[in-house]
Amino acid sequence: MNIIGPDALVFGVDDLEACALYLTDYGLRHAGDGRFEALDGTAIILAHKDDTLLPPGLGTANMLRKTIYGVADRQALDAIATELARDRDVRPLPDGSIESVDDMGFVLGFQVTVRRPLDLPAEAINAPGAPNRPVNHTAVDENAPARPRTLSHVVYYVPDTAKAEAFYVERLGFACTDRLLGAGPFLKPAGTDDHHTLFLIQTPPFMKGCEHFTFHMGGPNEVLQAGTRFVNKGYQSFWGPGRHKMGSNWFWYFNSPLGCHVEYDADMDLHDDTWTARAVPAGADASQLFLFQQRDKWAPGGPPPGAPGAGERH
Repeated sequence: MNIIGPDALVFGVDDLEACALYLTDYGLRHAGDGRFEALDGTAIILAHKDDTLLPPGLGTANMLRKTIYGVADRQALDAIATELARDRDVRPLPDGSIESVDDMGFVLGFQVTVRRPLDLPAEAINAPGAPNRPVNHTAVDENAPARPRTLSHVVYYVPDTAKAEAFYVERLGFACTDRLLGAGPFLKPAGTDDHHTLFLIQTPPFMKGCEHFTFHMGGPNEVLQAGTRFVNKGYQSFWGPGRHKMGSNWFWYFNSPLGCHVEYDADMDLHDDTWTARAVPAGADASQLFLFQQRDKWAPGGPPPGAPGAGERH
């Protein structure tokens, strides 16, 4: 079950134009046919909610219609098809992928991954006692690109986390890396060391669906720079910026017209089979190491007289 991670998420939306603009402003490239890609080819795919080619919805307000996982090779794809066919329909599709459903009713696709290898630098820093970035290379460039590199993870609201987790662990070879007691498990498939590609949260049945998805950025500076640009375009910050404890990833979440939140993240922990999962009660103390609040403020004394925000108390 050499599953690498999510290759694409398919949404059936009310307003295609607004969602397309949102994803483009977020930093994805429109590749045609409703496909919006990160640098490695992982993507969000949009269609109108009434498109007859879409898989059926979950019977809730959820707009996610399908999660497509990338696998290492045809052998892995055949192994998944054989395993799932033991107790549910597995449908071969013309593009060579297969389609089925999990135990919560989420439609799943599996394909030989479309991910393109990336050869990009990480963010460099100056730190005493460590190799530094080159002399005379400034860290701040207001025009620097900050594009999503790869689809990181998706979070599901489910009415039964134990049953949902058992499916992914026992049938698809996922492993639990950490657990928020009262919420649910962080899960990763065998083909990646990322802390999680799937997080399950216990909710009432009417909430079932996608809570958020995120793409990995090049580092915390890109999260902050991309998020600030997003705010300046008029999009509403929901949570962040900050840094999670479980997974250690930097985060910044935004409201979206896709019926879920959308996150920028960076610098997630990597774990192998020797890692022992932690379990802590869900809550703010377990969710974030620290949290910033985005505000317009030019300097400790505030903006100069006559500028926007002048005269406000800080």
